[in-house]
Amino acid sequence: MVKRKPHDPHRSLRAVVVDNPFYSRAHSGTAGNPKQISAVINTRQSAVIMLYSRGRLDPAQLAAANKFGALWETMGGKGAGAIDYGKEPVDGGQRSDPITERQLMAADELRRARRRLRDPDRYRLVCRICGEGYALHELGRSRRGKLAAANELRSCLDDLADLWGVATHRPNPHMRRAKKEE
Repeated sequence: MVKRKPHDPHRSLRAVVVDNPFYSRAHSGTAGNPKQISAVINTRQSAVIMLYSRGRLDPAQLAAANKFGALWETMGGKGAGAIDYGKEPVDGGQRSDPITERQLMAADELRRARRRLRDPDRYRLVCRICGEGYALHELGRSRRGKLAAANELRSCLDDLADLWGVATHRPNPHMRRAKKEE
């Protein structure tokens, strides 16, 4: 008989440092107006948040994932809205345009992202994880498959962060530095 650990509901909560949404540049430097604050997040909310809380994604990759998710939802990836049956029908009203300008701009940005990622499989991976909210274990059956998906996601998010100008330039650890000759 295998002994199981008792389930701790607080194990999925983790403290992280985030940008203060109420930060004001007019009052910078005061103790009551910090630029960053600590917050508690649920790491099981999404694969992106789980990877970020474990230090596998940097802030630029998180920003790219969040931007992609917001564009996906704007484009209509979240599904159709509910019909309000309590609303009075009015005769002669103008029909609204089913596609808004904001949705068209989101579609253009997603098209740019698709071109930047070049491979349809890479775009599908980002759509599933950042847009649809899939977990890594839903994409890869084995441990190796999950690790490969996480590595590919990091690479895709680096490309998207570079595309949207949120990339943090860091040296590639696999490349040797050339010595300067004088």
